[in-house]
Parts: sequence; C-alpha cells; structure tokens
Amino acid sequence: MFHDGRLLSSVSPPGRATLGAVVLLTALLSSTVPGAQARDAAPDCKADGQVATIAELPEASGIAASRRVPGRLWALNDSGDPVLVALDTRGAVTGRLRLSGAGVEDWEALAVGPCAGASCLYVADIGDNDAGRKRVTIYRLPEPAAAETSAAVTDVFHATYPDGPHDAEALLVTPDGNLLIVTKGDTGAIALYRFPRELRPGATHQLERVGKSRGRDKPGAKQRITDGSVSADGRWVVLRTGDQLTFHRAAELLAGDWTESRTIDLTSVGEAQGEGVAFGADGTIYLAGEGGGKKRPGTFTRLTCASALPSS
Repeated sequence: MFHDGRLLSSVSPPGRATLGAVVLLTALLSSTVPGAQARDAAPDCKADGQVATIAELPEASGIAASRRVPGRLWALNDSGDPVLVALDTRGAVTGRLRLSGAGVEDWEALAVGPCAGASCLYVADIGDNDAGRKRVTIYRLPEPAAAETSAAVTDVFHATYPDGPHDAEALLVTPDGNLLIVTKGDTGAIALYRFPRELRPGATHQLERVGKSRGRDKPGAKQRITDGSVSADGRWVVLRTGDQLTFHRAAELLAGDWTESRTIDLTSVGEAQGEGVAFGADGTIYLAGEGGGKKRPGTFTRLTCASALPSS
C-alpha cells in the first residue's frame, strides 16, 4: 500500500522465484482537489499477487507490449545475442525471437509502433556509457506471428546528436510513427531528441533537440531515465528511473515540456535494478529489471489500476 506517497509491500530478496506482489494502482483524484494538486496526487495502492523472476533476462533493459498478439510482451537484454524474449502478461517466457540483420552494441530500449500500415518492433541500440559512439542505431521489423522463432530486420536507421554523443536508454515511438530519444543523464543533462519525420533506411540522421533539458546537468543516479513508453492512444508518456515512474501528457512532453502529471514511487517493488517500462492494455503498466549482476534472473512486475492514468 502507499503511506505518505510511498509504496509499502513485502518482497522476497532478488533471485527467488517470487520477489513480491503484483502492484495494484488505484488512482484517487478527488473532484474536490484543485487542479494543481490533482495533477500531483499520489494513487492509493495495494499489493496483490507475485513479481516474477526471469532467468532469460539477467540484463533486461527494455520491454514493450505487442499490438499484434493480445497478451504478448517483448523484452530484451542489453548485451549478448540479437534475441528478443516473448513473455505473457504474468512474466512467463513463451518464446525467443532471433533477429538477423541486427548487431548488439548496447541494446537499451524496445518499442512497438506503426510502419506501413502494420505493427513493427523498434529495437534501440542507443546505450553509450562513455559518450563515445559516433552514431546510434534503431532496428525495425514487422511484428512476427506468435509461432515464429526468427525474423529479419527490414530497416536500419542511424542517428547522431546535434551536440555530441549521449548515453540513452529510452526510445519513444508515437502512434503516428514519430521516433524520439530521451537521454539518460549519465553523461550530461536529461534531454529529448527527435528523429526526422521522414526516415531513410541505411542513412545517418541528425537528431533535433526538443525544448530545454530536464533539471540540472548530470542528475543524481536516482533521477536518471532508464526507459519510457507512449500509450496506445498517444495521450500519455511514462518515463522511469530506477525507483520512480513519472506520467506526462504526451502533447506537452513531446513539445519539450517536462511537467509531471503524476509520480509513482517504486522503491518497495523489489527490483534489483529497475530498467524497462511499457504501457499495456486497459491502463496496465509493465516493468522489467536487471537481476543485479552475476547472471541473476531479471525481474518482471505488473502494475494495474481501475483508473490507471491521470485524468485528462
């Protein structure tokens, strides 16, 4: 439950089959609360269920909900083979998808979005711990059928930042196909960068910085952005740090306004290292986390609520 804005739940140590509980988020936005307070009101939550551990995702860095197969999720590790892991909505592994035509330098984000009238996977090789990469890369491919075990990347997009390299772990793909990167804050300020509207496969695109940076230069470790997701209806963006979610109205954030509509404290969820976040159906939020080193299993958490998102 929440107490004074903090999520309280009992969780087992990382590495066990169960770490805690499914976190049930129930928004309490009273109609009598003034608008400014309602935007920041913390939800009342209670724990119900289990948090899963996933041996196949010791370095989980991104997660996304399928738009082609209801109830299917995709996740990835940040290193190793070019493989996506398919999950069900409780975190059970249902398959592995090996990608041809893709390399792995530092995979840090995964998104599902449109392409040519279909649903596509966007794999973001955008990690850059030392801020030394000449360019970052996005791999795109149509979402495969549930039974497939391999797929070919159809498009590769490279990009450079207008102000030098940055470490990043969050890729945002909007329902109309726009791509944006939110930098992590490890190697500079947290900032938003947009790809050109017209993407040219194989080409290197220069990103456009959108608005001002979020907060101060090189924020503390707890404020660094490890992933983000856009809701299917395009109204909301959720960003995450290791122990916090922030919800933003998409129209505001994608124009460079970092105003937060709601903040959720994740410190009691039980992640060894919180990394991924994705919108699911009916307001469900999914989290993925690294296992904490030494090939310990990654973690998977499902968050749901009757009124999952801030009121419009």
